[in-house]
Amino acid sequence: MLPAHNRSALYKVFVPQFTSGLRVRLLACRIGQQSVESCPILLRLRAKAPPLHNSSSQDCSSPAVCQLLLMLPLWQHWYYVLVERTGVSGAAIYFQLTTQLQDCSRPGLSRSSPGPSSSLNMPQSFGAAGGLSSLEGLPAPGFSLSPANMSWSDSGIFQPSCWPIRPTLRNELDTFSVHFYIFFGPNVAVPPDRPALFSINLLPVLDSGGVLNLELRLNTSSAQGENLTVFGCLNHGVPLISGDNLSISCQTESFSGFSLAVNTTNGVSRLRIPYPQTGTWYLNLRSLCSSEYGWRQCNNISAELNLRTFLSPCINECGPYGQCKLLRTNNYLYAACECRAGWSGWGCTDNTQAFSYGFQLLSTLLLCLSNLMFLPPVLIALRSHYLLEASIYIFTMFFSTFYHACDQPGIVVFCIMEYDVLQFCDFLGSLMSVWVTVISMARLQPIIKQVLYLLGAMLLSMALQLDRHGLWNLLGPSLFAVGIMAIAWTFRTIRRRHCYPPTWKRWLFYLCPGTLIASSAVALYAFVETEENYFYIHSIWHMLIAGSVGFLLPPRAKPDGRVAPLARRKGCGYQLCVNEQEELGLVDPGSVSINSICTS
Repeated sequence: MLPAHNRSALYKVFVPQFTSGLRVRLLACRIGQQSVESCPILLRLRAKAPPLHNSSSQDCSSPAVCQLLLMLPLWQHWYYVLVERTGVSGAAIYFQLTTQLQDCSRPGLSRSSPGPSSSLNMPQSFGAAGGLSSLEGLPAPGFSLSPANMSWSDSGIFQPSCWPIRPTLRNELDTFSVHFYIFFGPNVAVPPDRPALFSINLLPVLDSGGVLNLELRLNTSSAQGENLTVFGCLNHGVPLISGDNLSISCQTESFSGFSLAVNTTNGVSRLRIPYPQTGTWYLNLRSLCSSEYGWRQCNNISAELNLRTFLSPCINECGPYGQCKLLRTNNYLYAACECRAGWSGWGCTDNTQAFSYGFQLLSTLLLCLSNLMFLPPVLIALRSHYLLEASIYIFTMFFSTFYHACDQPGIVVFCIMEYDVLQFCDFLGSLMSVWVTVISMARLQPIIKQVLYLLGAMLLSMALQLDRHGLWNLLGPSLFAVGIMAIAWTFRTIRRRHCYPPTWKRWLFYLCPGTLIASSAVALYAFVETEENYFYIHSIWHMLIAGSVGFLLPPRAKPDGRVAPLARRKGCGYQLCVNEQEELGLVDPGSVSINSICTS
């Protein structure tokens, strides 16, 4: 009953697996106590959610039978039925609402809902109501249907054609790397008179973050000279190939699938579905032969196919212009391609904005050859007897050159070691170059300077292991070293009562230009460098940092001016001194000069 004060009522029915058809009928309509042929009610039907204005509908105001027919409903889902009043409210409307589900695995079994004696209102479902004697026996797995020539009989029974479904076995190799094997496969035969169906089960969470790959390869020798074509349709939740015996379509009014086709001319077809929906996917294969008048059924020819189905993290491992990465967002684990050199797409195959070979070569040469600016600082350090500093500059120049040769996004790539090792050495050498240069400017005692060098190397290695791309990995050590230098210079200024460094030429021609160049390099690295201008800005960064080192590295230390004690002559260490006064017997020492004769 639809009460006078209610405009609509909502019901639902659960559609199990292997259901070939769904019919919803509205019977015995009466307004109040009067039976009417024209019922002012509109039926709407929708899967998974309550119906909307554009859902499948049927107006029951006509004298004809009011029913909604749906072939191939979604399996393992709820279907919602909305009974909506179309006329002016004022009286209660009584009706009988029935549903009929046809089990494809048992073509003679029709499941019907009970009459108006059962309660169909939500939250109860048709399956939960009592008196469903026709629902005994669950559908046997392993069968599906071909919707060609399906119809409801006069008795209300849906007449489908059911075919067996061949399951697949899964072999898990790694994360998002699963191979699906067919019994007695991978070669399969598609008979001429019926389709061949296969099921692929994707597990929740484990299989949703990769790429589902499907490959069909036709054995042309099995065509036996016929112009044979095998059509395929991959669909989620329910097998789907609609149309009659001589036409193929991979869609219905409710949903559509992914189509494939192989023939004697084009014998290979591939399909890739990124981030597939979990659950059961069904592959329906059907063979037809072409003629002058269109498609026809092949004459006793079974098409032989090689079927490969597997799950991979990325499409073709992202090719030469990308890198397949395993990512995690919240609790979702998935794989994706990180494209470089301007390439894009699921598998980094879109070259619309790709860099040319000349541009890739130019960027590689800029990043590598800009490290030659470290040669002048190396020569200056050797001339000033800063051997440890010179060795660090050489280390930085070497690993920065080969790191950028290996880090290129395109095909101009040259790696002498593993990428991770080259990156670590490059970052460590760059930070150590800044560290030792500033510590050298402080002019500390040799033992203190050596301790700071070793302590800086260990702390910088730890910081790089924590976060290699952090901005404070560069600013932190630099500011700490500048603080040590400022303390040392302040102490010397107070002790000497004169500004240190003492000469204005040192400030004007070395310290001020070097500081300005180093500050510009840090500003470019921190605020200007992006992925688009990386080749240019980072090359300028190399040259500025190396140039600033040449200005800031202090000159060779001079002696402090104190006279060292004369070295004692080598000998036995004994002297014989003779006092001449005693030998001459002089009495008055004040009137005679005294000389001593010492012999070794």
